Amino acid sequence: MGNVFSSIFGRLWGLQKEIRILILGLDGAGKTTILYKLQMGEVVKTKPTIGFNVETMQYKNISINMWDLGGQTSIRPYWRCYYANTAAVIFVVDSTDKERIDVAKKELHLMLKEEELSDSALLVFANKQDQPAAMSAAEVSKALNLVELKDRSWSIVASSALKGEGLSEGLDWLIDVIKEEQM
Repeated sequence: MGNVFSSIFGRLWGLQKEIRILILGLDGAGKTTILYKLQMGEVVKTKPTIGFNVETMQYKNISINMWDLGGQTSIRPYWRCYYANTAAVIFVVDSTDKERIDVAKKELHLMLKEEELSDSALLVFANKQDQPAAMSAAEVSKALNLVELKDRSWSIVASSALKGEGLSEGLDWLIDVIKEEQM
């Protein structure tokens, strides 16, 4: 009962902020695994996301609505339907998928040109670092040409969704940037 009142009073007096974060990337990159690892602290068996998953979580006194959108070729054009009121984008890259890194680069830069995302911070997870032959975060950054992004705050973090490595560090950076720039 106390949580209900603190939640109500927090919203009335602006003590609790609510933000929207999109988790995007190509299919099979680990977006849904990251979502549930962040929200529940455990790995959940997933299947390809057709449409979206949305979860609300509390982090550093901020309520985060996390939208995990499917990454299949046929779904990507619909990502733009979710851009409004987005504080940040988490772009997940499968660091072992060298054949599709150029596709990921194209989708990332196309998305970031959208007006509705012009003020959104960007966190890139170079995921699947626990796998053999994974590109390093520096290699993924170079392949995605992240240094070209001069008009927004961005960071890249090496991660393993299965082991939970890098996820908290990335989210800490993202929340700090959002607090500094948008709140």
